[in-house]
Amino acid sequence: MNRPLEGLLVLEFCQFLAGPSAGLKLADLGARVIKIERPNTGDACRQLSIKNLFVDEDSLLFHTINRNKESYAADLKNPEDLEKLKKLISKADVMTHNFRPGVMEKIGLDYENVKQINPKIIYGMVTGYGNEGPWRNKPGQDLLVQAVSGLTFLSGLDTDGPVPFGLSVSDIMCGNHLAQGIMAALIKRAKTNKSVLVEVSLLESVLDVQFEVITTYLNDGGKLPDRSGAKGSAHAYLSAPYGMYETKDGYIAMAMGNLPNICAIINCDISDLYVEAGSAFENRDKLIVRLAETFKKDDTKVWINLLESSGIWCAEVLNYQAATELNTYKKLQIEQNLELSDGKQIKTTVSPIRLDHEKLFAAKAAPKLGINTEEINKEFELK
Repeated sequence: MNRPLEGLLVLEFCQFLAGPSAGLKLADLGARVIKIERPNTGDACRQLSIKNLFVDEDSLLFHTINRNKESYAADLKNPEDLEKLKKLISKADVMTHNFRPGVMEKIGLDYENVKQINPKIIYGMVTGYGNEGPWRNKPGQDLLVQAVSGLTFLSGLDTDGPVPFGLSVSDIMCGNHLAQGIMAALIKRAKTNKSVLVEVSLLESVLDVQFEVITTYLNDGGKLPDRSGAKGSAHAYLSAPYGMYETKDGYIAMAMGNLPNICAIINCDISDLYVEAGSAFENRDKLIVRLAETFKKDDTKVWINLLESSGIWCAEVLNYQAATELNTYKKLQIEQNLELSDGKQIKTTVSPIRLDHEKLFAAKAAPKLGINTEEINKEFELK
C-alpha cells in the first residue's frame, strides 16, 4: 500500500515524548523520519524507562515512541556537524524541535534562519508554555503541566485532593496536535509554495483536552468542578448514573441514560431522591450510593445482559489481561511485532488509522544511536 506521506523527509530534533510521538504518527503515514541525536548519549528518552524495562540497551519506552525511524548523530555545537545539518535541512520537507526558547536561535537553526536555508520548510516547535510570556523558560514536563492546567481536579473523589491523570496526557495530545498542524501546513505549502511555522505547547494541548469542561466553567459563573463524594463517579460535571459500580464479582460501567428507566430495570427504588430531571445531578452522590448497593447484589454479566437487552449503555470493567483477550481486541489488530537486530521481537501497538481498509503496520524497531549517520552522509552528500 502506498502511504500518503511517502517521499516526505522529516528531521526530528526532539527528545522525550511529545515531539517524537508526532514523528511516530508521520512515520506510520509513510514519512521518512530521521532523528537528529547528540553523539554518545542521544535522545534522553533512551535511558528514561517505565518499570525499568530496557531492550538492546535502550528503554522499552524509547522503542515504543521511536519505531520506524532512522538515527543521525550530530553535535549541534560542532561547526562541521552543523554545516552538514544545514545541507540536510535544505533537502527536508519538515523539521521539528522541542528545545527551550532561545536554544535554536543561538545555533542559527531558529525558524527565520532555517527559512533562509529552505524557503519551503515546514518548521514545527514544541514548548512547555509557549514561545513567549513569563513561563517560556519553565521545564515542560507532563506532570507539572497537568498540575497548572486544572486537569487534576477532574478525577477521583471530592476528598482526594488533586489526582493526576494516569498517562502522559499533555505529551501525547501535544504530539497529536503537532502532527495535525504539520499535515495542515503541508496542505498550505502545496497552495502557497512557501514555508509554514507550526507551534504547539504542552499547556495549550492539555487545556484543549478539557475544552468541554473549561467551556462549562467559563459559562457557569466560575463555579469549580464538583467532584462526587461517592466512589465510582467518573465525571465532575455529569449526573448519575454515569460512573463505575462494584458488582458481586467485578465492576460495571454505566454511561449516560434515563435514570428512572435504568432503576426500574435493575429494581432500584429512587423515588425519594429523584423528583425531576435535575435531581440526577443535585442528588448525584446519594443516587450513586443507592445504585451501588443494588449492583453489589448480582454478578456483572447478569447486569450487563439485563441492561443491554433493554438498550442501556453499559460495559464490564476490564483490566489489561482481560481486555487484550477480547475477540474485539484481536479483530481490530491492535498489536504488531517489531524486529530487533538480534532476531528478537518487541510487541507493541499499531497506528489506529486505517487507509483503504488497511492497517498501517510498521515492523521496523527504533534505531540504535547514530546507526544511519554514514549512509545519510553518503546519500545526501553531506561530506
